[in-house]
Amino acid sequence: MSKTILIVDDSPTMIMSLRSTLEMNGFAVESASDGARALAMLEGGLRPHLIITDINMPNMGGLEFIRGARALPSCRFTPILTLTTESDPAKREESRRLGATGWLVKPLSGPDLVGVVRQVLPAAA
Repeated sequence: MSKTILIVDDSPTMIMSLRSTLEMNGFAVESASDGARALAMLEGGLRPHLIITDINMPNMGGLEFIRGARALPSCRFTPILTLTTESDPAKREESRRLGATGWLVKPLSGPDLVGVVRQVLPAAA
């Protein structure tokens, strides 16, 4: 059974690119265009093995989303990676404090993304 990854990003192009790379490497992918939609999906029963989120998004940004996801018992231990163009060290530290597992900077090549995902999910595809 393949591992499911939830991608949270307001860029349809980024979602399409990540989805393509991850699905070609055996992962199942769900996506949301902002943190509010992603949180609603989690509250509705989605149980991803990994979450990859952008930081700067409309409606609910990544930091607020991480806070909300970590408040859900079902996501307490789910790895959360940020994938962002954001380079502010204070935001990086805040994401870590809120419970992010790692911080990745865009652009990230497909092989690098898959390598990080396999490190975070050792039993993955």
